Amino acid sequence: MSLISEFKEFAVKGNVIDLAVGVVIGAAFGKIVSSAVADVIMPSVGLLMGGIDLTGLSVTVPAVMEGQKPAVLKYGVFAQTIIDFTLIAFAIFMLVKGVNKLKRKQEEAPAAPPEPSAEEKLLTEIRDLLKAQQR
Repeated sequence: MSLISEFKEFAVKGNVIDLAVGVVIGAAFGKIVSSAVADVIMPSVGLLMGGIDLTGLSVTVPAVMEGQKPAVLKYGVFAQTIIDFTLIAFAIFMLVKGVNKLKRKQEEAPAAPPEPSAEEKLLTEIRDLLKAQQR
């Protein structure tokens, strides 16, 4: 098997394609939640905290040597990122929980037994007739 055909087989497997779609949708979903956090939730939190914008919080550490720029530690952006991650993780958890609940409902619903074939019905009738004759 050549390298190209082996790669082609790998690339078109259902799991790889499903994973790629999941990654793309996950990235888009992450952007939506990030926007919700940055544009809706954090400004609301800032208003509740007296107009504080967390992304603007930082500490400037003076340069140790002349000619160097001072270091800026942006802990507000870090706090925003942690809140962002927490909300994304919670949203994904709720999504997976909902999907799992739907799967469980489908698994719990017993499938109706298949109707016997015409041959089985005929054999059942023959059996019942033979039993009736033996009595």
